Amino acid sequence: MPDIVEITNLRKAYAGGFEALKGVNLKIEQGEILALLGPNGAGKTTLISTICGITTATEGTVTVGGHDTVTDYRQARSMVGLVPQEINLEPFERVVNTVAFSRGLFGKPTNDAAIEKILRQLSLWDKKNNQIRELSGGMKRRVLIAKALAHEPRVLFLDEPTAGVDVELRRDMWEIVAGLKADGVTIILTTHYIEEAEAIADRIGIIAEGELLLVEDKDKLMTRMGKKQLVVQLTKPIDALPTSLVSDSLALSDDGAALIYTYDTRAERTGITKLLADVSDAGLILADIETKQSSLEDIFVGLIKEGAA
Repeated sequence: MPDIVEITNLRKAYAGGFEALKGVNLKIEQGEILALLGPNGAGKTTLISTICGITTATEGTVTVGGHDTVTDYRQARSMVGLVPQEINLEPFERVVNTVAFSRGLFGKPTNDAAIEKILRQLSLWDKKNNQIRELSGGMKRRVLIAKALAHEPRVLFLDEPTAGVDVELRRDMWEIVAGLKADGVTIILTTHYIEEAEAIADRIGIIAEGELLLVEDKDKLMTRMGKKQLVVQLTKPIDALPTSLVSDSLALSDDGAALIYTYDTRAERTGITKLLADVSDAGLILADIETKQSSLEDIFVGLIKEGAA
């Protein structure tokens, strides 16, 4: 699929010298779901705000559908919908009017059928005449999504869309996201719930201190997560691996007291049986054995620590 968003050397620095974004480069394919993970203050919201034209970049370029977000702002912005973290809605306005007004802001003609479709898609049709103040927090978030979709954008940004909502509503919202993807909408979301990114994203990006540390296909990342480690504790430390044990899959711990064997749990043969036999043949005596499995969270935490080092 072609790239619908292209970010090149994007930097955002403030007067005091703080750099919120440090040369971010990213291409986002049409119709994909990209999850951006990062700790508070990592630059997620700044990145989204800059792409949407809310924040002005210090350096670099952003294009949406081939339109530069600075020199061709109106065309670029018309392709983008944004669901912010904060719920900021007019409490006394009715749901249907709130959504229709957002459509008008982008110069779109009145289209009652389009508004009805969006409200039904988000299970808001039966609430269309309710005032915003009468809705629950979760329903207000649905209204935010409806507002963002009112002008029929091709790119939707969801900034922490499930923050503060219950599990059932969170599940419903991801079903909504899957439906939008099926309609060809490109979705970029930020979330603190790593398992959500794992469940719904096509690709996962990790950002920390304004730098994009990783952008990787989720399936490839899951392959990495499928790797486990067998840690073989020895009764006596050794200085180096015996020649018979040297391989890409086996490493010696820094203190020489353990062998670390990395293997794929989904492979037809893990190689563990042969490894243990080879360890015995090499004259090494086992004290203990344990297994460890990495997770997306481990990868995330590890990269954040590396970025901070």
